[in-house]
Amino acid sequence: MRLLLLIGSFLIGAIALAQTQKSSEVATYVTVDSPVFALKHVRIIDGTGAAAKEDQTIVIANGKIQSIGPAASAQIPPAAQQLERSGYTVIPGLVGMHNHLYYTDSYAVQLGANGKLSEPGLFVAELPYSAPRLYLAAGVTTMRTTGSVEPYTDLKVKHRIDENLMPGPAIDATAPYLEGAPTRFAQMHELTGPEDAKRLVDYWAADGMTSYKAYMNITRDELAAAIQQAHTHKSKLTGHLCSVTWHEAIALGIDDLEHGPVFTDTDFISDKKPDICPQGPIRSDSWAHLDVTSSQVQQLIRDLVSHHVAVTSTLPVFEASVPGRPKLQQRVLEAMSAESAQSYLTARARLSADSPAAAFLHKEMEFEVAFAKAGGLLLAGPDPTGNGGVLPGFGDQREIELLVEAGFTPVEAIHIATENGASYLGQQDRVGTLAPGKQADLVVIKGDPSKNIGEIENVETVFKAGVGYDSKNLIDSVRGQVGIR
Repeated sequence: MRLLLLIGSFLIGAIALAQTQKSSEVATYVTVDSPVFALKHVRIIDGTGAAAKEDQTIVIANGKIQSIGPAASAQIPPAAQQLERSGYTVIPGLVGMHNHLYYTDSYAVQLGANGKLSEPGLFVAELPYSAPRLYLAAGVTTMRTTGSVEPYTDLKVKHRIDENLMPGPAIDATAPYLEGAPTRFAQMHELTGPEDAKRLVDYWAADGMTSYKAYMNITRDELAAAIQQAHTHKSKLTGHLCSVTWHEAIALGIDDLEHGPVFTDTDFISDKKPDICPQGPIRSDSWAHLDVTSSQVQQLIRDLVSHHVAVTSTLPVFEASVPGRPKLQQRVLEAMSAESAQSYLTARARLSADSPAAAFLHKEMEFEVAFAKAGGLLLAGPDPTGNGGVLPGFGDQREIELLVEAGFTPVEAIHIATENGASYLGQQDRVGTLAPGKQADLVVIKGDPSKNIGEIENVETVFKAGVGYDSKNLIDSVRGQVGIR
């Protein structure tokens, strides 16, 4: 019997060791991998929206938070590795809710002299190597892909991260876009009706996708079928809509709406035709002269809140359309391939000085503040697409900065980018806030983002399940890569 117990103990230990072993691709970036350690004398922003707490100590054991409290009275286990971090702030790992493993590939050079896309349409480049590293380096420990163009690659990346074969965030994998005809993307399937929508949902559920996204040319019948089928798989469906209005989608039971209404909702277009996405600048006759305090917009907010429909803020991708914004950062240009950097700078230079984009961005910010104050669940993500200026990870940090510009306090903006996303994904008991018993997903930042939100970019170490990754090394590993692979 004693021999059997010894053999059993050996096997359990071997299994535990195998589960924690990391490939060289992961181990290269790991700086903290102790079973028990303490971050001493840190400032805590816990993700709940509560005020920052000064001079705290966090004790981590076996990948989970064991205790958080004043440094003066902290009880640190004798064998714990002690990490002095005075002057640093710890926040929860970010939960990116509009992230992609692809990037708009040389957008400027795909446009002909007439400004139209060449046949067969817009292509985007998958970034299975650089995107996961940049997300993790910036503090994103959980993310939703929010639309896939190379689904098997996305699933492979997810599984390799889960198996500790490559560094990156935990991924909620979204199936290929549920898009109707005509689509401008060469890599998207065009739905042929409700049965086709149901078929695709079932197919990708069987292959491991855990969320769904409807796109701009889907019909109401197709959207209804997709929502119903997604819910049978206990999955959620979001939408970047146009052919279907927000009020219509809410009535059909959609779970989330992307980007905010100023840029995507067609409810207020006077000649909107059913199931048709209006061509041209769809905002010009709707939101241009519509105030957020108007009865129409306030009714939309009430409809969203009463039906528990979340809204995902993606301010960085729209800021990129504003002349002179954002301020150019060397870290962004250095991460890009030479071709991608030139494409972005060319697209940026083409922006017209009299563009209305700044006014629309400001109005979208007003809407998001009003929606959140009314009790709506506001999520956060950068959407690294558009003219190429929004990069994985860096864009997630910029989203938080823009939420503060919109009117949220820094701790409120961090709450939106952490706990709110975890709640939507049903993972709030595991991640999204800092509390004893939670998984140790946290970001160590030099400085105080509760006073200066720009310091959220000063990430030193990102902990995922208690393992610390060096942010600078991850960023350096993809220098000049974005847009290549």
